[in-house]
Amino acid sequence: MEQKLKTKLSFTLISAMLVLGLWGCVRESIQHTTSDTVNITQYLGKYPEKFSLLSKVLSISETASFLKAYGSYTMFAPTDDAIKAYLTTLGKANVEDVSAAAWKDFVRFHLLADSVPTSRFTDGKLPTLTMYGQFLTTLANNTNGITQITVNRQANITQPNISVGNGIIHVIDHVLIPTALTVAKTIEANPKYSIFTQALKETTLYDSLNYAPTANPIAGRAFLTAIAESDDVFKAAGITSYAALKAKYSNTGNPKSVTDSLHLFMDYHILYDAKYLADIIVASAHNTLASNQVLTAKLLGTTVLINDDDFNGVHEPGVVLTRDFSDITATNGVVNDAATHFAIKIRNPYPVYFDVQQLPDIMKNTSVYQKSAVYTYTAAETASFADVKFSAATAKFAYNGTSQTVAKTSYNKDTYRVPLGGSNPLWCEFRTPLIIRGTYKVWLAYYQQVQGSAPTTEASASIGIDGSADRAPLANARTVNFGTKRPGLKKTVNGVSVDDPDGEEAIGFKTYMASTTGAQVARLMGVVTITQTGRYWFRLTTVNGNQEANNVDMIQFIPVGMDQQYPKFNPDCSIIPRP
Repeated sequence: MEQKLKTKLSFTLISAMLVLGLWGCVRESIQHTTSDTVNITQYLGKYPEKFSLLSKVLSISETASFLKAYGSYTMFAPTDDAIKAYLTTLGKANVEDVSAAAWKDFVRFHLLADSVPTSRFTDGKLPTLTMYGQFLTTLANNTNGITQITVNRQANITQPNISVGNGIIHVIDHVLIPTALTVAKTIEANPKYSIFTQALKETTLYDSLNYAPTANPIAGRAFLTAIAESDDVFKAAGITSYAALKAKYSNTGNPKSVTDSLHLFMDYHILYDAKYLADIIVASAHNTLASNQVLTAKLLGTTVLINDDDFNGVHEPGVVLTRDFSDITATNGVVNDAATHFAIKIRNPYPVYFDVQQLPDIMKNTSVYQKSAVYTYTAAETASFADVKFSAATAKFAYNGTSQTVAKTSYNKDTYRVPLGGSNPLWCEFRTPLIIRGTYKVWLAYYQQVQGSAPTTEASASIGIDGSADRAPLANARTVNFGTKRPGLKKTVNGVSVDDPDGEEAIGFKTYMASTTGAQVARLMGVVTITQTGRYWFRLTTVNGNQEANNVDMIQFIPVGMDQQYPKFNPDCSIIPRP
């Protein structure tokens, strides 16, 4: 006897539905068999009125015994009506009229080597490849509190989450058909992309997007993602034809040249790897075929945005990736759709004054942020932060509020208390704002403190681009000792002893706030050459000591050749220009 249970949808699926922009009361139907020994093949055999043709397919393809064995699989099971409709499209009358090899591919495309209930479905692609080697994608629609899940925009799930001894079955009302088109041909097949298609061909990038994954002659380009612009998007930007696009962007008249600006424009629309929307939002920046140029990415509510950035104190609105026309699977990658026109942003190196307390995870806790008290985050809270990481999962750090001595003369009247060394974490790191390509001097700004008899922490700095685990030391590197004050150098001018900021800068110290006490200090950590615009991770690694009271305030990236001492700042964040 089978029992159908109605249970509330798990938090995981609710989260996925929110990402998809769905609201209301969502339920997940889970159907359990009475015995764990009933497997996929046997379950289908129990219901010949619904799955007799699928059972024949398994037999002809010699996969019935495979799916009768122990394992962990997900089967998207088309009904007899679905298979009959598929046979009609093939011009075949019977299942037996199709070859065993073709049915084997058919089964592999409907099968995952993992048990994936709908509660694990995420926005866009499923977490596991089909055994055919292509991803499946899902969309969900909510009507009157009932969720309808569509797979690959081809079939609806009519019975989800049937649990059997070797996995899960999702019943679908149409068969799933793998794509046979490359990224290039997928774009070309859609008439809305006629200008974009011609630009691909004129720049020879069509060929780059038209290889089978195993045949691409350039290493690292087996799978690629194109962010296509439709003719309507081009027209909204005043570009009514390919000729107009060439006139606007080609600086040499030869778009086939890799240095031509139109070629670079198109390179900038192509990402490495197969990146569905779900992949795009998990990283803050993505490499493009345009050398050293990245697209930044974020999820704002349920909207996926690229190049939505805050630069030089100004918000630059981004480009929406249109959900309804994105996540289109190709044999060698993915096609996504841009709602508006975009191009490479040419920027010169610009200073970044990074207040590490002004991170979304910190600022959203309004019961702590900008309050006067000290608050120590739990290990669980610390581990959940997206822009702060520690070497130890048990790490805890503190927010020094506005009334604390170590904070009230610091930027925005707050600092972090970061434990490092000994039984504390070996390292901590912070994800930076966008840094433009260029060479920068890197300053760590802190409030000096000595914590009793504990050896003060000395740390070195390293940096790595977001999305990579690699961290490289800075050039001309120095270490910071959180117990060290500014040296307070003096010089004599007209017989009068005055401060010597240039002398201090020469040995790697400076003031950065209105306060000139030695405890409010910025330390030059070294020089970094940023070869690729993007967000980075700045890491402090313990060299000696084990102090907990390491009061971090700011990290400054100031282009080499620019004034390193000014502007300074007041605690209210207002700027102090050079006199």
